[in-house]
Amino acid sequence: MTATDTTTLDKLCVDTIRTLSMDAVQKANSGHPGTPMALAPVAYVLYARVMRHSPRHPDWPDRDRFVLSAGHASMLLYSTLYLAGYEVSLDDDIMQFRQLGSRAAGHPEYHDLPGIEVTTGPLGQGISHAVGMALAERMLAARFNRPGHEIVDHRTFVIASDGDLEEGISGEASSIAGHLGLGRLVSFYDQNHISIEGDTKLAFTEDVGKRYEAYGWHVQDLEEDVELDSLQRALENALAVDDKPSLIIVRTHIAQGSPHKQDTAGAHGSPLGEEEVKLTKQAMGWPSLEPFYVPEEALEHFRRCVERGEELEAEWRERFDRYAEEHPELAGELERMIARRLPEGWDSDVPRFHASGSMTATRKSSQTVLQWAAARVPELVGGSADLAPSTLTLIDGGGDVEAGSYEGRNLHFGIREHAMGAIVNGLTLHYFRGYGSTFFTFSDYMRGSVRLAALMKLPSIFLYTHDSIGLGEDGPTHQPIEHLAGLRAMPTLRVVRPAGANETGLAWHYAIKSTDHPTALVLSRQGIPTWNPAAVPADAIERGAYVLRYSYKEPEPDLILIASGTEVHICARTADALEAEGIATRLVSMPCMENFAAQDAAYRDRVLPPACRARVSVEAAATFGWHQWVGELGKAIGMETFGASGPAGALYKHFGLTPERVGEAGREVVKRVRGS
Repeated sequence: MTATDTTTLDKLCVDTIRTLSMDAVQKANSGHPGTPMALAPVAYVLYARVMRHSPRHPDWPDRDRFVLSAGHASMLLYSTLYLAGYEVSLDDDIMQFRQLGSRAAGHPEYHDLPGIEVTTGPLGQGISHAVGMALAERMLAARFNRPGHEIVDHRTFVIASDGDLEEGISGEASSIAGHLGLGRLVSFYDQNHISIEGDTKLAFTEDVGKRYEAYGWHVQDLEEDVELDSLQRALENALAVDDKPSLIIVRTHIAQGSPHKQDTAGAHGSPLGEEEVKLTKQAMGWPSLEPFYVPEEALEHFRRCVERGEELEAEWRERFDRYAEEHPELAGELERMIARRLPEGWDSDVPRFHASGSMTATRKSSQTVLQWAAARVPELVGGSADLAPSTLTLIDGGGDVEAGSYEGRNLHFGIREHAMGAIVNGLTLHYFRGYGSTFFTFSDYMRGSVRLAALMKLPSIFLYTHDSIGLGEDGPTHQPIEHLAGLRAMPTLRVVRPAGANETGLAWHYAIKSTDHPTALVLSRQGIPTWNPAAVPADAIERGAYVLRYSYKEPEPDLILIASGTEVHICARTADALEAEGIATRLVSMPCMENFAAQDAAYRDRVLPPACRARVSVEAAATFGWHQWVGELGKAIGMETFGASGPAGALYKHFGLTPERVGEAGREVVKRVRGS
């Protein structure tokens, strides 16, 4: 094939990405056609020339990863995946773009289509998750590569938009990437100057290239040169820089080639219109006005990716086999992590703590359990947003992850909670079990990343300490009130607030063994007694709630007290007083409300017998959600306002979170039920 033929076919492939994207958005009457049209050359060079990927084996472990951070341009990815030979259907996927039940969703959704590495859509999240993925690659390489055996050797590529780089999370994550010298991370910055409101100069005029140079990135500005060879040279230059992430800036024209919509905000989030699609195809010299027309020669040329990918994967498999012969234990360990299997027998001795009247904060119990877990689950890695001395989340002897030294297990995210959440997800996507920790009130800063973990059903672990007004003197800005209710409202996420050391041990065990949902561990600064381990069943967290202490009159108690976390011991003292008065009081610990709600009715009724309508819940947080369990005649005791600054004991007394106040409520409820 001559050079001219190749150039002609290359252009035909690029234009096929454009026309498929235009047609799919037009048929759906919804979507973003302009950016896929502008970025088609970038996608083509990545998939057809540069990236090491295997369309027929999209989960090949050493593949290069691609993240479309500009998730609104999803048709760019879907069109490219189809043309490259991934199992994407023209009829059932591309033509059904944005329709109910279609795998080609409005924004890329993890695992909906092969080749989608991460859910993107909320701007800034894609590039931030990619930082975690690129970091995971370096950490895997440090663990498993040996001289002559570069068995982990891949890159992470990103396309980010103006909007991505305006969002604060991308700045946090990019700062970390530069600090850690993640040279295997390459991002295109699509500088098209268009947002929904119009030209980006309305709100965004900074020099992004200089900002990224300040972050420690290698920056190239191609301006308007999006010729295929120029793009390829820029990628080769970026890949040659091993100690810095790379940003390649391209000044594109949204809806390129459209006679009336190019460089307009109208092409950002709306179809071009049937007439404009026709005119655009004519201006391109497109051979057919038929929607979804794919030239056979373009498809054949693009799908050389399949053969090339199979060769690349086969070559890697051969190298891995040689590696396994020389390093069988390492190879087995890597295969186990890739398969997401936990080590055999890792949980045969989940920590159990003897009963004690001394008060131990659950964050302190968590520190002990974390060391146990880390010794048995080597892929468990994580850190905090500059709060490890308070969240107690350092792995003893784990070593620090630093630029050029990625063998460690302790990550230092700096004061960057939002990026921490995304990076933890990226690590978890890439065979590790990642955790990130901060004070519970700052979970607000990372909610977007936690939500994506829930959407993707990733088993990420988010650890929050200082869980209530019990943190005391730091005052209401640091005292979480509505946070438990807010996170409990998030589908898929499991929020676990353990009462005492034994529930904390079970909570970590639950979080680590989970496979299809993230877990938020919510831990206290203040102490709580350690209950008799025999009273805490092994499935306490899976079940969500259990009877910690039965009343003297079972199976029909007069009153049920329900609590989570540190308030359980308040209820225990209340139960002592009420039972001394002759009010038979059952004590229920509810560490995970969502799990309890998911139990069958028979189990829920055993814990909360319907005949006992006198119920009081106690939690040092907003009462939203508790009325489901206390019923119409019961009472939910909690926080109706923000907190205040003062010692923890004084605050609990001030806000009525005391055995005396709970006792009063219990008597009132029993009286109300008996009189009803």
